Amino acid sequence: MLPLNTIEEATTFLGRNLTVAETLWFNYSAQKSDYYLYCHNILFLFLIFTFVPLPLVFVETMRSLGFLKYKIQPKVKTSLSEMFRCYKDVMRMFVLLVGPLQLSSYPSIKMIGIRTGLPLPSMWEILAQLTVYFMIEDYTNYWIHRFLHGKWGYENIHRVHHEYSAPIGFAAPYAHWLEVLILGIPTFLGPAIVPGHMITFWLWIALRQIEAIETHSGYDFPWTPTKYIPFYGGADYHDYHHYVGQQSQSNFASVFTYCDYIYGTDKLKVQSRIYGTQNGGSYYASTQDLKSQ
Repeated sequence: MLPLNTIEEATTFLGRNLTVAETLWFNYSAQKSDYYLYCHNILFLFLIFTFVPLPLVFVETMRSLGFLKYKIQPKVKTSLSEMFRCYKDVMRMFVLLVGPLQLSSYPSIKMIGIRTGLPLPSMWEILAQLTVYFMIEDYTNYWIHRFLHGKWGYENIHRVHHEYSAPIGFAAPYAHWLEVLILGIPTFLGPAIVPGHMITFWLWIALRQIEAIETHSGYDFPWTPTKYIPFYGGADYHDYHHYVGQQSQSNFASVFTYCDYIYGTDKLKVQSRIYGTQNGGSYYASTQDLKSQ
């Protein structure tokens, strides 16, 4: 809750007129508690998990419209009932774990200094902090992901996420409950090291989940804006990792590919040898062929 009651008080406090964005933020948040504002994340995550994958559901079920040529594993078709089952499992995890975790983690947000007041951060500040968050999350996630592909980690935890050898959008957050908890650490680490405004935190949580859904889409659309981001992995890169499954010791990147490149787990060159086109779509060689690479 802002310690200001009127626009005039806010103007005096800042020593200048409020921007349009600051006026909107003041009118919305001035009488709301910080805890209430933080809990918006629960609503945002629910909306993202529910609605962002829906265009991919349409594309998967309406193959006659010409989208098959963008399917990374075109021989695999996921039925509507299978996708709905995945969504139900994700929502069950959301209700039993993610939601309660969000509700109970507010003290840590206060401790690290996520602020809700004025002034609002500039666009450059938001972009800089989001870049730092993505880099920190990507590096930490890389090593956790490699651990989860060890024998114990995979068999006891990570195999659940790999039930989808041909990923779908709804499967981005589909995982063992312990993996959900563990991977919350990289997500929280960036804001803990470089705390910012609540709006930046909202954007970070939303963008990270949207990115994960895009990476698990199963489609390599040529118009995807993320193709212009340097070192971005994308759906094609991560789909290979899912296809190989437990045998995969490569393409661990959650967002960018620099860790895979630095630590020798980038199999992009191997992909180029076994990756081709068939009936207008992409395909992978057999698992046995992959093992022999």
